Amino acid sequence: MASAGSFGRLSLLLALSLCSALASTVPGEAPRRFWIEGDAFWKDGARFQIVGGDVHYFRIVPEYWKDRLLRAKALGLNTIQTYVPWNLHEPEPQSWEFKGFADIESYLRLAQELEMLVMLRVGPYICGGGFPPWLLTIEPALKLRSSDSTYLFLVERWWRVLLPKVAPLLYENGGPIIMVQIENEFGSFGDDKNYLHYLVQLARRYLGNDIVLYTTDGGTTNTLKNGAILQDDVFAAVDFSTGDDPWPIFRLQKKYNLPGKSAPLSAEFYTGWLTHWGESIATTTASSTAKALKSILCRNGSAVLYMAHGGTNFGFYNGANTGQTEFEYKADLTSYDYDAPIKEHGDVHNPKYKALRRVIHECTGTPLHPLPADIERASYGLVKLQKVASFFDIFDKICDPLKVAVSEQPLSMELTGQMFGFLLYVSEYQGKGPYSILSIPKVHDRAQVFVSCSLDDVRNQIYAGVIERWSSKTLQIPTLNCSSNIRLSILVENMGRVNYGPYIFDQKGILSTVEIDGVTLHHWKMYPLSFNLLDNLSKFQPIQQITDARASKVSSHGGSQTKLRDLSFYLNGNSEEPEFYEGHFHIDSNSTIKDTFISFRGWNKGVAFVNNFNIGRFWPVMGPQCALYVPAPILRSGDNIVVIFELHVPNPERTINLVKDPDFTCGPNR
Repeated sequence: MASAGSFGRLSLLLALSLCSALASTVPGEAPRRFWIEGDAFWKDGARFQIVGGDVHYFRIVPEYWKDRLLRAKALGLNTIQTYVPWNLHEPEPQSWEFKGFADIESYLRLAQELEMLVMLRVGPYICGGGFPPWLLTIEPALKLRSSDSTYLFLVERWWRVLLPKVAPLLYENGGPIIMVQIENEFGSFGDDKNYLHYLVQLARRYLGNDIVLYTTDGGTTNTLKNGAILQDDVFAAVDFSTGDDPWPIFRLQKKYNLPGKSAPLSAEFYTGWLTHWGESIATTTASSTAKALKSILCRNGSAVLYMAHGGTNFGFYNGANTGQTEFEYKADLTSYDYDAPIKEHGDVHNPKYKALRRVIHECTGTPLHPLPADIERASYGLVKLQKVASFFDIFDKICDPLKVAVSEQPLSMELTGQMFGFLLYVSEYQGKGPYSILSIPKVHDRAQVFVSCSLDDVRNQIYAGVIERWSSKTLQIPTLNCSSNIRLSILVENMGRVNYGPYIFDQKGILSTVEIDGVTLHHWKMYPLSFNLLDNLSKFQPIQQITDARASKVSSHGGSQTKLRDLSFYLNGNSEEPEFYEGHFHIDSNSTIKDTFISFRGWNKGVAFVNNFNIGRFWPVMGPQCALYVPAPILRSGDNIVVIFELHVPNPERTINLVKDPDFTCGPNR
């Protein structure tokens, strides 16, 4: 007797057969087909050269999807490649998201309306992040990107939802999808062929046998040997550094494809590179990039520009990388401009776009499509911000009391249900001597440390310093003259998960014991912070001035709670307690709403929200990014609200500047 799952698969196969039949039997039209033969791509009976580019739907506000695709088409591209991030679509187990930024079906249909084909990178690993953080909570710990049975079960559950949505949009079924990628650069990670074979079988189960499945790996013998799936007739594409001679790599590629099935394809032709905080902005010249592309296209090779348009890591969705150890941590910028030909804000009037467009036209004969009209940008000017609240004044109001966790040892963020953002850890200890040494051997990623007297109001915090994943692990903290224990408060920021290399199992928060003078602290409370209520900040209790609020609270304990030197630390304006600031700017109802950038020059580090939309992180003291992109669809006629969560010291003037142009000239050496 067939199981319910068998009936479901049978129904899906029947539906696919019907779609395929309908797509191929339209009177007067030849069957739609895309395949590889004679070491070339073929589409509907004619040789086809892929001139593609990555344009990721989740890095663009949906209102601009069409604009960015049109700019890609005007560049001369005939194909769009995009990742599908698992974490976006399944943020919690079996909680599925396919609306707004996650409406992948609408994005794919839009590409088809614009007569563009699609190469779909369904993962489950996609390099640019993508694993749901809740995978890191499962015990025993999953072995990601492997044939671990629990991991495969969860992948199958995810693809069981995703792939039936994709199947009707395959090229043979009348849609735009010509190829579907299995995993991503797996040859640089491992050699578990059983894992790859399983993914192929799973994809075939839901997508059928006609779709071209492909892998992408670095153009070396070792990476192709580990990542190619030749036995399953999966096409092996390659990537390599821009400027490398492509044709010896394409010849190597042939060894890892079946005879006649090795169309030369650079599936990631790098138009630039990503940038981490603290680095100079990564750039490549227009002339060198165009020359490298010409060496592929003018010899009938195929290439996919990575990126054609980078976009923005809105919210907390930026990733990170490491060096040789997990402590060599580097978080990606909010901007994912990538020095791509289509800039973060859509600009195409730049040398790289023009040079690549010229090469594509010269090599392929593609007609030059007209450029879309520019999306206008505006300078809305200086905006004065007011301090709305100190973090410790309201942290209980931005934390669901039902989600507060209590444990003998610190828990990871994921185990408290806090998948992104910030988590506050609180414990107590007895102070001895003039100071103590705090040790946190493993914190992911950045911890701000505060102390106060446990009987004192929680708002009377003294900033002790920062412990960072990539630098110091110990911190000297003052011993307060308290009649009670000392309260230790540690605010930890998840700065972005590692998305490449051996350290992708990247749990966040405090991941070790915490010691004071060699003694392990116990009895922790953990407060997951939510920013969903930020639009109500101004409704909270008004903030009093420090001189009449905190000074009075300290003196009410007869001077026994805090030494005078600690109080003077506050009164001299040296506090680095996180604070919330709010500002407003007006757009006239008769004016066109335009894109803008918010310049954070003079600010320190934090997160910004515009009309309750998280536009990303700022860190101008580290640089190089000074300004965050604000697309017009986030704005509105009338009053617009900007809320800033500043982790350290605000701009002395407490102003931000809404400007027309991006700025990557911040940082200690700029």
